[in-house]
Amino acid sequence: MTEPIFLQGICKDYLWGGNRLREEFGKESDADKIAESWELACHKDGSSILTSGSDAGLNLREYLDKNGTAFLGTNCADCTTVPVLIKLIDAKQDLSIQVHPDDDYAMRVEGEAGKTEMWYIVDAAPHAALYYGLKQEVTKAEFEQRIHDQTLTEILNRVEVKPGELYFIPSGTLHAIGAGILLAEIQQNSNTTYRVYDYGRRGADGKLRPLHIEKALDVTNLRPIAPTVQYPAEAVSGGTVRKLEACKYFASDVVTVHGTVAFTVGTESFHHLLFLSGEATLQTESGSYPVKKGSSVLLPAGLGAYTVTGESVQYVVTRVDEKLS
Repeated sequence: MTEPIFLQGICKDYLWGGNRLREEFGKESDADKIAESWELACHKDGSSILTSGSDAGLNLREYLDKNGTAFLGTNCADCTTVPVLIKLIDAKQDLSIQVHPDDDYAMRVEGEAGKTEMWYIVDAAPHAALYYGLKQEVTKAEFEQRIHDQTLTEILNRVEVKPGELYFIPSGTLHAIGAGILLAEIQQNSNTTYRVYDYGRRGADGKLRPLHIEKALDVTNLRPIAPTVQYPAEAVSGGTVRKLEACKYFASDVVTVHGTVAFTVGTESFHHLLFLSGEATLQTESGSYPVKKGSSVLLPAGLGAYTVTGESVQYVVTRVDEKLS
């Protein structure tokens, strides 16, 4: 019988992080701060730990090596790893202005997938903002000059954010998360980042953090991108479902529960559930499982019907809707 796989995130203590993931989401780390928690991760830089079932204690990479990829679904049949990486991010300070390459460039230069991603804003301080592409089209020469002159922010699209908003960031888009934002990030399984501007900050070693200007010049889209569509929530029995975004790499919805909601995990793709608020009961054919804010659960492909029961519970569900190659 197929069972849910409960996961423990891998915490990262980047210098811009805070402690809300520890204090509000129950994440554990010996570090002074928790900037990110990698909730669904199977990457060389971090792999989530199984906390349930006979394979508890294995990380997701070890589980995959032992059991194969069938649990990912037929849409991921050609994948050699989990194709999606899902994080919680707590930005106490501004993140660097950065860009990620597309698949072709990343595979050729870095040996891994590119990085298209999206951000679901869980919470934001008043007037907290992010950078999201360019305000106007620029030439490569102007882009490079503004990097060196430290005037790049003058042409970036700065957007004040509110909880519940979604920002879809195709590879090649300049972006940065601003201070005071807590978000869930759904992305391709990649950790390739080209830092363009970092406010002159120094790392733990006392040295200026490295920039990756030449590579950023290669991959950055120098035209503005279209605003992300904010889809309305649609009523279902026991709650609402709101589409976030769907692309060839991943598809996500935010589900709000006021009673019992029911869904099915087919054979095409796993479902990953990341709980953002409340306490609930997850029910599958294999049993009943308590979940709460911060819970990360992988429902293997083919698991079948499941329900979530609770009041004022919210979670993001992610799957792969298109066949990956």
